[in-house]
Amino acid sequence: MLERYEIEAFLTLAEELHFGRTAERLRVTTGRISHVVRKLERRIGAPLFERTSRMVRLTPIGARLADDLRPLVAGMEDAVRRAVEAGRGLTGELRVAFVGESTAPVLLRAVSLFTERHPDCVVHVHEAPLATTRSSLHDGSVDVLIASYPFDGMANGPALLRERRVLAVAANHPLVGEASVSLEVLADHPVVQYPAVTSTEFKRDRTPDRTPAGRPVPMGPAGNTFPEMLALVAMGRGVLPVGEQTSRYHPRPDLAYVPIHDAPPILRGPVWLATNTTARVREFVRAAVDANDHPGD
Repeated sequence: MLERYEIEAFLTLAEELHFGRTAERLRVTTGRISHVVRKLERRIGAPLFERTSRMVRLTPIGARLADDLRPLVAGMEDAVRRAVEAGRGLTGELRVAFVGESTAPVLLRAVSLFTERHPDCVVHVHEAPLATTRSSLHDGSVDVLIASYPFDGMANGPALLRERRVLAVAANHPLVGEASVSLEVLADHPVVQYPAVTSTEFKRDRTPDRTPAGRPVPMGPAGNTFPEMLALVAMGRGVLPVGEQTSRYHPRPDLAYVPIHDAPPILRGPVWLATNTTARVREFVRAAVDANDHPGD
């Protein structure tokens, strides 16, 4: 079994490839680092580093050992960190947001359970405008967002909401009164577009440029907000595939919603910046899943 100081000295030297810098980082002498390396090499029975007066580099065996040890050390550090966090509880602040009224109840249930579990962590709740959802995660003004999938470039948790797709059309549109329509009708009508800042994968999912059969879909005008997009639909400027909850949260006499019988459901859940996967974020996602264990409710 390797001692902790041996592993630390070996991995630091494998990164620095310089005895002096390694000794400085670890606050020991270069002689101490040399002694540790020689001891490791005797135990393994092979050189771990090639060293000359001008350079230090890993041998193939040394490189393999470093590759094998790094994830093990990282796993041990994570385990210790989780234990410390569990012992002292979560503190600090967490900024969470929802996109669209339909996701607000999901978020609030998550906040309630998270606060019950971690009363010393202050949660700030916001509504995120459609145009700033991505930038708010990147600049740290929001830690976790309850939004629609796919949200490319972000980490995401399990889906918390699942709803059928419907086609929003003007109240006097020829499709009004149909029991349901196919996605193929998108080729016959302009489709209102999301703002340019919306993620590529999301737009491909919601407003595709081709139908499943490969027919081109004409592009309609773009809106800056979701209500603005619905206003364009009501004006007869195009149609828009949306979730069925839209009719509940955006009831309008100048709009109608026609079921789409061959479209996959819309999924919504927590998204966050992968590099911001803190203990608070992990625990909030866990609370969101536990508090909303019936997707589609």
